Amino acid sequence: MAALRKMILLLALACAACAAEPRVPVGEIAPTGALRVAIGVGPSPSPFWATREATGPRGVTVDLARAAASNLGVPLKLVEYPNSGEIMKAAASGAWDVSFMPRDAEREKYVDQGPAYVVYESSYIVRPGSGIAKTDEIDRDGVRVGVVEGTSTSRTVAKSLRHAKLTLFPQAEEAQRAFVDGKVDALAMGREALGDFARKTPGSRVLEEVIQSTGVVVVVPKDHPAARAWAAQFLEQAKADGTVRRALDANGFGNATVAPRT
Repeated sequence: MAALRKMILLLALACAACAAEPRVPVGEIAPTGALRVAIGVGPSPSPFWATREATGPRGVTVDLARAAASNLGVPLKLVEYPNSGEIMKAAASGAWDVSFMPRDAEREKYVDQGPAYVVYESSYIVRPGSGIAKTDEIDRDGVRVGVVEGTSTSRTVAKSLRHAKLTLFPQAEEAQRAFVDGKVDALAMGREALGDFARKTPGSRVLEEVIQSTGVVVVVPKDHPAARAWAAQFLEQAKADGTVRRALDANGFGNATVAPRT
């Protein structure tokens, strides 16, 4: 009898613990049954940009997307976009559930932003033979600057230029092609992506100065509080348990610093 009472007590305690543990509203986070993670796919990798491989997209955000779906206990569906601006525009359409993108005040109109997992820095790359040595030499008459449309970098650059000609490109591939073809003199993107591009473009130079520094954050479509709370909790846990560090290392960003926990 004593053993039976002890067993009942243990079951009661276990049930109380289960009741106290908040349940994750999976249906509100992944209403289609799969976690649809929007990712930016471009020609050069970065802690934000994924690249296309023969087996499919590869990158830091892809690894984090897999971890997020596993955490939620649902299948993963990657939804690909050419840049973060297009991801933002699609937020209200119900096309995706969670994404990652550089923090930007303009985006607060369309998405709810969570914590950052890494710092994202942007700079300029200049063409082979260019006499431009510093960022403040970019904004001159006759200098042609390229950026990817709809990105936080594009907005930062647009605000800083008064004399140079700014050209917006819908995709990073088009921007890089224009640079190689001599249609722009300088290109502004994330430093990691520019470093990869510079290695493929002999003679080009990435300028040392940082023109923008922001965190790459987890986001959900606007006015989805349950999804935002879960996404923030997932990312903080991913930083604490080494998931973010492993994703950065596995994709060639061993020098990138994991953002501090909030």
